[in-house]
Amino acid sequence: MSARAKILMIDPTHFDVSYRINPWMKPDLWARDPEGFRAAARTASDALHRALSRAGCDVIVGAGRPGLPDMVFPANAAIVLDGRALLARFRYPQRQGEEAAFLAMFEALRAQGLLAEVAQFPDGCHQEGAGDAIWDANRQWFWAAHGPRSSRESLAHISGFFGQEVVPMELVSDRCYHLDVCFCPLSGGEILYFPPALTQDALRNLRERVPADMLIEATEEDLARFSVNAVNVGRQVVMATPPDRLRSVLNERGYRVVPIELSPFMMSGGGAYCMTLRLDRASVPEASVGNGRREAAMA
Repeated sequence: MSARAKILMIDPTHFDVSYRINPWMKPDLWARDPEGFRAAARTASDALHRALSRAGCDVIVGAGRPGLPDMVFPANAAIVLDGRALLARFRYPQRQGEEAAFLAMFEALRAQGLLAEVAQFPDGCHQEGAGDAIWDANRQWFWAAHGPRSSRESLAHISGFFGQEVVPMELVSDRCYHLDVCFCPLSGGEILYFPPALTQDALRNLRERVPADMLIEATEEDLARFSVNAVNVGRQVVMATPPDRLRSVLNERGYRVVPIELSPFMMSGGGAYCMTLRLDRASVPEASVGNGRREAAMA
């Protein structure tokens, strides 16, 4: 039996929507009923925690900090592979305070033996974690974005630090400010993605590397519901409540969709993937991969 996935979440006590740094954020709406929305956020976070636990994950809950409401999105905190964490450098001042908070948290995780190494991107090199550098366990490379948040120069640092191939995926839509909003590799090798978010070069990279029958195009409705921003554990896909069409498409391919009501976090531009960070992702040594699809490392 494979080990249980280890996933980091952040307690939502300090979550709110008080500023706007992406088109999805609704601080005016939040201000109408902050206590009600905060209670709903707690309910939603607890539901996601339960769903991940039932899917076979060990969920580690870190403490947020006052004044850093977007710490509830730890996917942006770091890229983690093979026990090594490369911590983010945020573009917007509203999130830059998270860097020191997450550094302290990740050093504590290292002291507990959950990580072997903690490092940071250089000052001035913007990169916003696993939300913009998504590990493809089947293909053994990173799909890594540059554009609204992460700089192109960050791609070389990712490749150099982890010693892994990095496939550039330039984003062109402010709505898809991170790659995880519009792009989700699945355990069976499929890629769920929203084509208008990507440049023609990025689409060419994708379509040259992934067979057409393994590409699942997301719709505007899928995007707006943050259903592409999903957590895939084995054949289970935990996501913000999807449209019936997307659920059917995934069911037909052998996945079990676990829908979660995450609307409080969608008011800040985040879904299930944003609210999590996988701590135990591991690469597969080339010699052990073989010639077939690389399914030894579970997505």
